[in-house]
Amino acid sequence: RVTILPHGSLRILNASKSDEGRYLCQGVNVFGSAEIIASVSVKEPTRIELTPKKIELTVGESIVLSCKALHDSTMEVTFYWTLNGQPIDFEKEGGHFESIKAQASSADLMIRNILLMHAGRYGCRVQTAADTVSDETELLVRGPPGPPGVVIVEEITDTTATLSWSPGADNHSPISLYNLQARSPFSLGWQTVKTVPDLISGDMESAMAVELNPWVEYEFRVVATNKIGTGDPSAPSRVIRTNEAVPKTPPANVSGRSGRRHELVIAWEPVSEEFQSGEGFGYIVAFRPNGTRGWKEKMVTSSDASKFIYRDESVPPLTPFEVKVGVYNNKGDGPFSPIVVICSAEGEPTAAPIDVKATSLSVSEILVAWKHIKESLGRPQGFEVGYWKDMQQEEAAEKVKTEGNESSILLTGLEGNTLYHLTVRAYNAAGYGPPSTAVHAATKKSPPSQAPGNIMWIQDGSHVSLGWEPVRPLANESDVMGYKVLFRQEGQSNSQVIETQKTSAVVLLPDVGVYIIEVCAVSEGGDGTASPQIRVPSFSGGKVTSAQSTLHVLSTSSSSVTLLLALMVPSTSW
Repeated sequence: RVTILPHGSLRILNASKSDEGRYLCQGVNVFGSAEIIASVSVKEPTRIELTPKKIELTVGESIVLSCKALHDSTMEVTFYWTLNGQPIDFEKEGGHFESIKAQASSADLMIRNILLMHAGRYGCRVQTAADTVSDETELLVRGPPGPPGVVIVEEITDTTATLSWSPGADNHSPISLYNLQARSPFSLGWQTVKTVPDLISGDMESAMAVELNPWVEYEFRVVATNKIGTGDPSAPSRVIRTNEAVPKTPPANVSGRSGRRHELVIAWEPVSEEFQSGEGFGYIVAFRPNGTRGWKEKMVTSSDASKFIYRDESVPPLTPFEVKVGVYNNKGDGPFSPIVVICSAEGEPTAAPIDVKATSLSVSEILVAWKHIKESLGRPQGFEVGYWKDMQQEEAAEKVKTEGNESSILLTGLEGNTLYHLTVRAYNAAGYGPPSTAVHAATKKSPPSQAPGNIMWIQDGSHVSLGWEPVRPLANESDVMGYKVLFRQEGQSNSQVIETQKTSAVVLLPDVGVYIIEVCAVSEGGDGTASPQIRVPSFSGGKVTSAQSTLHVLSTSSSSVTLLLALMVPSTSW
């Protein structure tokens, strides 16, 4: 049990408490001796228990592993956790792992929201100054299946594709069924497709996708499901195109459209490329007068076409026709749409508006009015007014439209003192009718640019008497027809107006407060430039004494505004 080894070490097997003490090692040779003393303490061995021993969980569940240590009371213990032999890094595991140490001799490992990657051997290692012991437990995680293997397209027809694949990991729960999905340029992402058999059981590794569209590119993938859930899909298959076939989808919403006289306009919704079923796709337009037997057919070779116009001078307006539109491609002719009855066009308006009148209203406005002769055909949907300046050509005319049965329009934004020529014509969906005879109107001259000057006013209580010098317009400006006095209480936006043909006026200020007063000339071309604003206080009732009466003169020039105040008060008031 006790052995001195060749190099001088002392080995004690199966140590017990009786082996405790001080040990002396002495070395001797001809030159002398040396010694060393070692103290030996014998401790109780450490034992641990890790529970539970074997666990089976489902993805998303949580578990606590408990590790308890029985050790010498004089020794401190340290706990370490491992997964498949590697230390667990608690800071890098996304919050799934947490080490909990409630007591000195035990430690717990909390695993939250378990993932498939957390399956494996979990180890608890306990270390003291005297020994190290460890224990392990196995954690099995059940989850949805892994992605199936590569999807192979075995056989293709115009509407089917036979597929095969290899199973993926079942993640400890048997695969119960497979789901086949397809994607094309016309689908919104991946869509489940119909298959044969209808339900693909978990032990199958091939199936046929059916009811596909001919001449369409597809990709396929497979998704596995078990009682835990549905797993990730397989990688997509290679892109394949189904075979060509005769088209089976006719155009939708066949109807008539407005056109010119003697035209039959047939319109439809184009068939999507998804349903064209092959190359060389086009339309067959068939029509016949209502009540006749033979069909007249026309080929439309553009797959994007949505309209066909048939013109025949012998066809009266609003003649009813039976119409149907079919489809074809290189594989043959497909079906026709249901028969609908549409009428030939009634044509554009044929009569020009009459009694056209143009009236100048201001410097920038002309009112245009007209009458229209009612027609049984070519009924107007509105009217178009064209207008151009005297020095311009009619081709440069600006145009504005009305809708419905309106018989007048106000043209705005025109130049002042300018002669305009104007025409009116009716229009509908088929086109425009003939224009009326041109009429003429000149916009008014511009209003006077000079503001009323040298305004004088005297206030008697709530009455303000105003006077000003007359405005003299320039040669290219409208004559003065009178004046406007605008007044409003300070802080208000709406003004009251007094009109007069004189150069004076009396304003009643009804309420207490400060009033803003302006004066401007009135002309055929509109209101002229306003005078500078006058601020006048309104007194609160009662007869105003001479001490309250004040004469004011507002003298204006091109460069300044001067306010002169003359107080009309007796000296005894000071």
